[in-house]
Amino acid sequence: MEYLTLIGIVIIVAGFALKLDVLATVIISGIVTGLISGMSFVEILEILGSSFVSNRLMSIFLIIFPVIAIIERYGLKERAAYLIGKIKNASAGKVLAIYSVVRTIASALNIRIGGVVQFVRPLVLPMAQAAGEQVKGEKFDNDEEEKIKGLSAAVENYGNFFAQNCFPAASGVVLMQGTMATAGFTEVTLGTIAASSIYIAIISVVLTFIQVFLFDRKIKKGGKK
Repeated sequence: MEYLTLIGIVIIVAGFALKLDVLATVIISGIVTGLISGMSFVEILEILGSSFVSNRLMSIFLIIFPVIAIIERYGLKERAAYLIGKIKNASAGKVLAIYSVVRTIASALNIRIGGVVQFVRPLVLPMAQAAGEQVKGEKFDNDEEEKIKGLSAAVENYGNFFAQNCFPAASGVVLMQGTMATAGFTEVTLGTIAASSIYIAIISVVLTFIQVFLFDRKIKKGGKK
């Protein structure tokens, strides 16, 4: 009798194999499994409701993807590229250098301005690519496009990762301070950890500047004379 509760797995496999609606398949599987297990319909609905509420942040995150696709479809990428193209002496390195400073400061202040999907992909990347193509005098080839994509994502990660511990109440800082206190290093405080992280954030920005300007130099050498 206990094996009957596994019928939910069969329903999910069958639903996916037949390419049925994923959400409907999962809900039906959960309801059938609950009924076979002896649960009332009300209890099943309570579990479904509580599961939805506890995982609602993931649902909100997934909504971002179609939203980004829609705004790109209606010209956000082109407008960003047009805007940066109107700025004189703009280059991919300068755009990414400015963004690295903004991202580092925002992360140090625990301000969330997006990420690779929400901000870099639809805005920063098109602006950096348009500036780079303006300097080069022609469109990027496939290799250069992949490099600017990787560099844009890297700048986002540099600013976010190396500056987040500059904020004393950041989860990483709290974890480190708690671990150090447990080990007997009571003189280590949230403030001292955050202050020490500032040096790393500054070094990260400097190295980012070097990396993006080396990319600029390479683009200039490969462009039209």
